[in-house]
Amino acid sequence: MVATELVCVLRYTMHSISVTGITSESVAREFATHAKEERAHMMWAADRIDQLGGVPNLSPEGLATRSATEYGDGGNLVEMVRQNLVAERLVIEHYRELIRYFADHDPTTRIMLEKILAEEEDHATDMHDLLVAHEGRPFLAS
Repeated sequence: MVATELVCVLRYTMHSISVTGITSESVAREFATHAKEERAHMMWAADRIDQLGGVPNLSPEGLATRSATEYGDGGNLVEMVRQNLVAERLVIEHYRELIRYFADHDPTTRIMLEKILAEEEDHATDMHDLLVAHEGRPFLAS
């Protein structure tokens, strides 16, 4: 969880800095907002791991291999939005699996995951809407 959210923070931050084009300012703000929210998710997960007596792994070493998503490779505005949409959909499925796993065994963690999932679903909708606005058609079926 922590690694996945950290990779999302880095990807959205990179995209917010490097996006160009006629609507890049508004898209950059959207990416920056998502980076901030992903950082909050990472902190919630890290705090929960600490509460349970563990040590959250924030080491950059091996970060990509611990993450459920990829960092991406930038590109133009549409490619960045597409990368973020794909990543959000992967994260959504990952959190759904985690929620099923924790179910009644750890209600506090499950509730935290459900809160994160709701925000990730909002992010996916935002990315889908941006993609439709820039391409005029949906990229991936819901």
